[in-house]
Order: sequence, then structure tokens, then C-alpha cells
Amino acid sequence: MAQGLDVGTMNILSARQDGDETVFVQQRNSFVEIDHSDMAEQMLSRSDVLHIRKDNLVYIVGDDALNFANIFNEETRRPMQAGILSSDEKSAIPMIKLITEQVVGEPRQPNELLFFSVPADPIDDQMSTLYHQKTVESLLGDMGYNPEPINEGMAVIYSELADREFTGLGVSFGAGMTNICLSYYAVPVMKFSIARGGDWVDERAAQATGTPVDKVTSTKEGDFELDFETDVGGVEGALSIYYDNLLDYVIENIINEVDQEDVEEGLDVPVVVTGGTSSPDGFEELFSERLNDADLPFSISGVSRAENPMYSVAQGALVAARSEEERTAGTPTSDAGGAEAEAER
Repeated sequence: MAQGLDVGTMNILSARQDGDETVFVQQRNSFVEIDHSDMAEQMLSRSDVLHIRKDNLVYIVGDDALNFANIFNEETRRPMQAGILSSDEKSAIPMIKLITEQVVGEPRQPNELLFFSVPADPIDDQMSTLYHQKTVESLLGDMGYNPEPINEGMAVIYSELADREFTGLGVSFGAGMTNICLSYYAVPVMKFSIARGGDWVDERAAQATGTPVDKVTSTKEGDFELDFETDVGGVEGALSIYYDNLLDYVIENIINEVDQEDVEEGLDVPVVVTGGTSSPDGFEELFSERLNDADLPFSISGVSRAENPMYSVAQGALVAARSEEERTAGTPTSDAGGAEAEAER
């Protein structure tokens, strides 16, 4: 058995094969704290609300955290910020450990292989992802897994471009970062991240409208559409403005990186977008329009959005994990044709 894990700023998701089906488990990567009382703890336990008590506080973790935050008009706290473990949150490691345990469960066999996503170092920020990667790797190892990191952008390629021989441009629009990978026959030509994503959009829209960030996030995750017909002044209008700005910024950096990497001209490149930030209706069309207008040395054969943007990275990590598992067992790979070679070790 093997498992894939998407360690995201907004959500943590696992993927595991069960017969012909892929089973996903998801929890929101956030928490809120409330004062402890015996009555409150009893009610939380009866309602199966994921929580943990520490001294005189109770931490409500995962999907229920956003609901409690909206009810009490408070902001959720995050174990991760900008794509990596938050250095400002003292409870980051125990909280992400609790959430991850709920998502992946116990290993089904000793030393079960688990590929987990890690972002590339951002080109527009000085932050390093190494501490984040090694900490998550240690937590998973303590849980009894054999953890292996895999680049997030490459995971998108494995998940979505098998029918194109793992050749194309994968763009993962996450909450904390945007990860980009250009692959040629499962070999990465370039991979990098940008320190902007859905959180950047939410925070800017919240500042512009004077709305709590969590309420902006709830609006975005509801029936928000990128149609640019929303009246200016409201939350949806602000979200459209900052989404537009985010896509311009991402494409500008793709152009710069392609120039620096001296990517071969004449390629016909399919593009796939994924990640929770790419979920609103109209996103795929807007990104395609902007990308086709960009000055790139290769042609774009089409832009598509993953069928399940939330699950794509976890799915790609699973593909790589199963391929590696089959390789080490001495059997031919059927999922990725050598995808394991591109895992970020």
C-alpha cells in the first residue's frame, strides 16, 4: 500500500487506492481556541467536533474551525502561512500533527510509503522551504510512515497529464503559494513557486472592504464567479479585482523564468491549472486568455482545469508513490512510467 498527501496552507488531503477507487480524506488546516468548560467539552465530544484540550483552552481543529470562527466573529489561526509552517504560530507543529493524523490515519503496513507535497522555494521571496519539508517528514516518520517529499508542481503533472506523456505546464494555485512546473516526458524543465495565492487575494479583498478574512474566504468558496459583472464595492467585486491581479503577476513571473531557463522554442505545451484557488467559475477562461496573450517561446495547445482541483496534488503524490512502490517491488509501473524518479528527495 502507498499513500499521497497534499500538505496545503488551507487544506490537508490524503489519497489512497482502494480497489478501483481513489479515496480522499480532507481537513481544513486551521484552528480556533475557546476557553475550556466541562459543558463545552462534553458538547464538542458528542458532536464529533475535532478538538484538543491544553490547560484552560480547547482548540477546535479542521473543518469545524471555520464554522466556529464565523459564529464567534473571530479569525481562524493557521499552522501554515505562505505555503510553509508558520514561524509566528507557536502551536503550529502540534496542530498540524493532529490534523495530519486525522487525514492519513495509521499505516496499513509497517513503514508504508507516503509521498507528501512540498512547494518549491519562491522566486519572489527569500523564504526557504527546507525547515518545513524536514519537519513534516519527521512528523510522518514518527507516525510510522516512510515519507518522501515530492514537488507540488510535479505532482500536478503526474495527476493530470498522463495522457500527454507527462509533458506540459502544471500550475497549482494554492492558498499560500502558486507552484509552477514545466515538464518534458516526466522530466522537470523548470519548477518554481510564487509567494502569492488565495490567501493573498482574500487578505487584500478583506482590507479593501473592511470584511473579516474568514468571511471573505467563505464568500470565495461559495458560489463566487469570476464574471466581472459584480458591482464594485462589495466583497465579490474586490475578489475579482485581486484575482485578476494575481493572474497577471503569475504570468509575468512565468515569462521571466522561461527566459532565464532558456526553454526550447517550438514546443506545443498543454497547460493544466489546479488548487483550491482555481475553483471559481470563470478562472480557467481568464487564465487561458491571459496566457495566450503572453510572449512565450512555446505555443499553448490548450488550458484546462483539473476535474477536482482540490484533490489533484494529493492524487499526483499517490501516483508517484505507487510507481515507486512498484519499482522497488520489481514489477512494471502502470501509473506514471517512471514518475518516481522525479520525487524531490
